[in-house]
Amino acid sequence: MTFDPATLSAILAMALATYLTRVGGLWLAGRIPSSGRVRAALDALPIAVLVAVIAPSATAGPAEIVAALVAILAVRRLPLLAVVVLAVACVVALRALGG
Repeated sequence: MTFDPATLSAILAMALATYLTRVGGLWLAGRIPSSGRVRAALDALPIAVLVAVIAPSATAGPAEIVAALVAILAVRRLPLLAVVVLAVACVVALRALGG
């Protein structure tokens, strides 16, 4: 393995950017007022992110469409991580069956 200063610099710069993004998010979260509307918007954020991730791939094929429908039905009853796992398992199973 060779030592490349440019690669090391790029990795360190990305690590610093990641760290500053996380610290900046925590700093900013402490400055946002916790009113009713802000709290409601923050509570809706995980579902909005899930929709943004699912929407582009939902039209990729029949397995993805079924998985998106399963995720839509499950999102109100299950935690977000369980919904993602369920949708991925659905895609894997349907693709294995030839869908």
